[in-house]
Amino acid sequence: IEADDPIIFFEPKRIYNGPFDGDPDKAALSWASHPKGEVPEGYYTVPLGKAEIVETGDELTIITYGTLVHVAQAAAKLTGIDAEIIDVRTLAPLDVTTLVDSVNKTGRCLIAHEATRFSGYGSELAATIQEHCFWNLEAPIERVAGWDTPYPHAFEWQYFPGQKRIAAGIRKVMEAE
Repeated sequence: IEADDPIIFFEPKRIYNGPFDGDPDKAALSWASHPKGEVPEGYYTVPLGKAEIVETGDELTIITYGTLVHVAQAAAKLTGIDAEIIDVRTLAPLDVTTLVDSVNKTGRCLIAHEATRFSGYGSELAATIQEHCFWNLEAPIERVAGWDTPYPHAFEWQYFPGQKRIAAGIRKVMEAE
């Protein structure tokens, strides 16, 4: 990370063993088996404050980050919805333009994050989308998050949003009038 200012870096430990898709009943795909992406030659940086559109779609925008990017991809595939999946990559500065453009295009938004629903970062994302996209929303913004309890390590699979919970959120947004 290249920045002159102090930063806080969140590293999702759940992806150490390979891309995690949120399904506790099967092992995550190993990194060796994971589809290879483009890696630039030589030194490169990922710009702070620039979100990445991981999947393009026209029916729904899913805004997420960290481990839940893979989970959201699996959930969208499970539902068959043509979802645009955005990895915000940096929480601050936030790439509002990419988020707003996508939600205005799809008219629907689901926000997935691991923090608690109450006071979690998804609340700030939802407020930002509401402020900028209100007249273009075809359904209420849906948030899929951790439960409003302290993190229970013994019940990790029930606490963190998995592909089934995100898929249920996708269906809820798509069925809303």
